[in-house]
Amino acid sequence: MAAQKARAAQDVAQPGGTPQWRPSLHYTPHKYWMNDPNGPVFYKGVYHLFYQYNPMAAEWGNMSWGHATSTDLLHWQEHDVAMASGHDRDIFSGSVVIDSRNTSGLGTPENPAMVALYTSVFKAGSGHEAGIQAQSLSYSLDGGSTWRAYRKDPVLTLSPDSMQFRDPGVSWYEPGGYWVMTTVVADAPVIKLYRSDNLIDWTFLSDFGPAGFIRPGMLWEMPTLFALPLDGDPAQRKWIMMIGVNPWSIAGGSGTAYFVGSFDGRTFHAENLPPDGSDPSSYDWVDHGADHYAAMLFSNLPASTPLTIGWMNNWDYAGTVPTEPWKGQMTLPMTVALKTINNRPRLCFAPDAHYTAWVASHRGHSFNAMRLSTERRLLPGNTRGEVLDIRLEIHGRGARAAGVILRASPDEKTGTRIAYDFEHHTLSVDRSRSGRTDFSQHFSQWHSVNMPHTADVSAHIIVDRNSVEVLALEGSVVITDLIFPPAEADHVIAFAEGGDAEFTNLRVTPLDDRAARDQEAPP
Repeated sequence: MAAQKARAAQDVAQPGGTPQWRPSLHYTPHKYWMNDPNGPVFYKGVYHLFYQYNPMAAEWGNMSWGHATSTDLLHWQEHDVAMASGHDRDIFSGSVVIDSRNTSGLGTPENPAMVALYTSVFKAGSGHEAGIQAQSLSYSLDGGSTWRAYRKDPVLTLSPDSMQFRDPGVSWYEPGGYWVMTTVVADAPVIKLYRSDNLIDWTFLSDFGPAGFIRPGMLWEMPTLFALPLDGDPAQRKWIMMIGVNPWSIAGGSGTAYFVGSFDGRTFHAENLPPDGSDPSSYDWVDHGADHYAAMLFSNLPASTPLTIGWMNNWDYAGTVPTEPWKGQMTLPMTVALKTINNRPRLCFAPDAHYTAWVASHRGHSFNAMRLSTERRLLPGNTRGEVLDIRLEIHGRGARAAGVILRASPDEKTGTRIAYDFEHHTLSVDRSRSGRTDFSQHFSQWHSVNMPHTADVSAHIIVDRNSVEVLALEGSVVITDLIFPPAEADHVIAFAEGGDAEFTNLRVTPLDDRAARDQEAPP
C-alpha cells in the first residue's frame, strides 16, 4: 500500500497526473507507454510479464521489453527494462519459454534457459534494410533478470525479406516432440507455422489464413496456437488459433478473434468457418468490448488450465487516452476453457483463483429478491467504491431492459450502464456518460452482443478505477471497456425500464484499496 500511495503521489506531483485512473487490479508501468504483452511465463513460483514498452516517453516508440513479476497476479513488481531498443533495432513482440529439456543447449537440465523469441525491426546501419522484420533469440540464465542475445541473429527470416513478418508465438508440441512457432505476415494477412528441435533452427510447416476474414487495411498480429479439451473431455481435444485483428474488430479498431479446429503437427484447419466476406460478427471473438487486444497465454504453468492476459486498450485511441504519466495497462489475467455453448465450442473465461480468493476476503453486500418496477434505485453507501466486484442475476418480469449503472454520480450525469435488453436479447455496455470521452472521436461509446432468448440473465462484473470487464454466459461473452470517471462517481444504481425485473441476486463487493496490490517502480 505504501508503494501504491507513493506512486499516486508522484502522479499528482507531475503536471496533469491522473491518480484517479491508476488501476488497482490491472498492471500498469509506473510511467510511459506500454502495449502488447510479450512472453508471459511462470517459473519457480513467479509469474513473469514482459510487454512492449517505451522507456523514454508516454507514446509509442523506442520499442523495448518491459518486465514485471508477481506471485499472485494481483501484486506486481516492476523491474528494469529486460531488452532495450538499440541503435540497430527495435524489439517487437514475441514469446518466452522455459527450455526444461535443454533442447537449445543454452542452459542445463538443472538450470534451464528462459528463451525469448521476438521480432527485431532493423534500423539503417544494422546490415539489413531499414524496417525489415525478422525473428531473433535471446536467453536468460538468471530467471529473466538479464538477457544475452544469441550469436546467430536473426534465427528466422522470410524470403524475400518482409517489413510485416513478426510476433513469434512458441510452444512445445508434445505429440511430435518439437517446438512450434506461429508468426504472421501481418498485411497478407496470413499465419505462418514453423517447427524446431532446438528453438534455433526453424523449418516451415504451413500457412493459415485469411479464412475468409479480410477487409481493406486489416492486419493480423500476435497469433497463439493451443489445445483444450472440449467440455473437459480429453478425448475431445480441439485446437484454437487466437489472433489480434486491427482494424475491423467486432467493436471497431483492434480486437482479438479466434478459430476452433484441428492441428496435426503441421497444419491448422479451422472448423465451421462462415462464408467468405461475412460480417465480423459472424466470427468468434475473445471479447466484444473495445479494449482487449493481443491476448496471450502464460507458458510453463504447473496446472493444465491455461491463463491469458491481454492489452487493455485499442489502437483507435491508445495514444490519446487521458492517463498520465503512463499510457497502457493489462487486462485481468483469466483462465480459459472450451465449452459447448449454444451447440458450438466457445472459449470461456473466468478470473483465476488468486483473484477469487482475494474477493472472498472482502465483505460483500447482497440484495436478493429485489424487485424494481420501471425505476432506478441508488444502492446504499456501503456499496460505494472505485473498485468493485459485482455478481448479478436478473429475472425479467415484463421489463424491457434491466441492469446496473456503475461508477455513477447520484444525479446520474455520470455512469457506465450495463444492461440486458429482454426485447432484443442483447447484453450491452454504454460508456457514453462514463466520464471523459472527448479525447478521441474514435472512442466508441456503446458495445453490444447477442444473447440467448431467456428471461434470466447473470453476469460477473469487475470494476476498476478506469475499466469494466463484464463476463456472461459461462464466460463465453466478455465485454472489456476503458472508462475515465471522476473519483467521486463511485455509486451503484440498479434499474429496470419498461416494466418489472427481479434482481434474484445482486452482490456488490467493494475492494478496499488497503488490500489492493502494490505496483512498485523499478529502482
